[in-house]
This record gives sequence, structure tokens and C-alpha cells, in this order.
Amino acid sequence: MTPAEALAELAALEDPKMRAANEKRGDDHGINLSRMRALAKRIKTDQPLARELWATGETPAQLLALLICKPRDFTADELDGMLRETRAPKVNDWFVNYVAKKTPLAEELRLRWFGDADPTVAAAAWSLTTERVIRNPDDLDLEHLLDLIERDMKDAAKRPQWSMNETLANIGIHHPALRARALEIGERLQVLADYPTAPGCTSPFAPAWIGEIVRRREG
Repeated sequence: MTPAEALAELAALEDPKMRAANEKRGDDHGINLSRMRALAKRIKTDQPLARELWATGETPAQLLALLICKPRDFTADELDGMLRETRAPKVNDWFVNYVAKKTPLAEELRLRWFGDADPTVAAAAWSLTTERVIRNPDDLDLEHLLDLIERDMKDAAKRPQWSMNETLANIGIHHPALRARALEIGERLQVLADYPTAPGCTSPFAPAWIGEIVRRREG
């Protein structure tokens, strides 16, 4: 499929009502993501097309690019540049989860991005840190991560705050020796304590999150 054909297919999926709903969340597109995924499945992996779609700077095209790209074919510099261009929340979320976490360069990027002044970049570093906390904590200084969270999370910008909170909760969930400290930090900082949570869903407030997941696992 050519870039022009892909863009035409995306344009045909545009729905004004969907756009209105998405714009309330900061996403400037009106495409049902299930239909976009079906389009991506039809295209299959196509790295050259993904690069051209990404270069348009348009949210729908970039979302499709993230679904059809090959993460391991990007260089660290390319991935750094792409992250710094991800302003729409859904583009940022998909980039981190579908590309940054899948590339063999994930740890290199995590270290490169950690402490970056750009909140979007710092948030990605914390998301990659959470992945390591869960899957590969060897050589991670978890106590130091808790120190940083305790010091910085309360006043952090929205995106890195959310990602730091995920790291805090997952340290508490996956590392019982540090659970009491993670719970204490969460209770004292009260980050996301008042976050609206639908019935039957787990609150993102770290102490509640830790308690619920541990209860399910040990109950």
C-alpha cells in the first residue's frame, strides 16, 4: 500500500462523533481504533510505509505507523526523535508500549531518557523502568527508585507523575520486601488518591492498587 492509499483509507474511517469524544481526551483524530487495527492487519508489517506515515506528523497516520512498523529497525536516535514528537496522548501511549518497550534498545533508551527535562521523555523512562521492575529487576536499585519517587512524584508533571506512580505500585506488588515502604510512600504523598475510578476497576492510587493486586494473587 502506498502512503497516499493509506491516508485515503484513514480519511474514510473518520467519524465526527468519534473525533469529538477523542478530543476531550486530547487526541486529535476521529477513528475507531478497532477499525484502524483491522487496516493495520491488512497492511501487515511495512517499515518504509511506517516511516512515511510517521513523517506526516498527523495523529491517525502516526498511530497506523506504530501498528505496522518494526521496532528493531529504528536506531536509538530515531526513537529519541520520535518520542519527542509524540504529543497526542494515544500516540505517546502506543509509541511507548508498542515500540520503545519492544526494541532491543529499550535499556539504552531508558538510561538516556531518565531525568530528561521534557516531561514526555521523562515519563517514557519511568514506563521502561516499570517494565524492568516487573520483568527484569536484576541490577536495578529499587531502593534508589523509591527515593526518587518519594522526592519527586508529588510535584512532577502529569505524565511523569503517572509513570512514577506505576513504578511505585509495581515495586510494591512484585517486591514484597519493599511493599511496606511503597505503601507508606503512597499513603503519605496521596498522589491519585482522588482519581475517579469506575465500579469494578482498580484505583490507580498506589496503596489501593498494591492492596488489590496482592489480595488477588494471595487470596
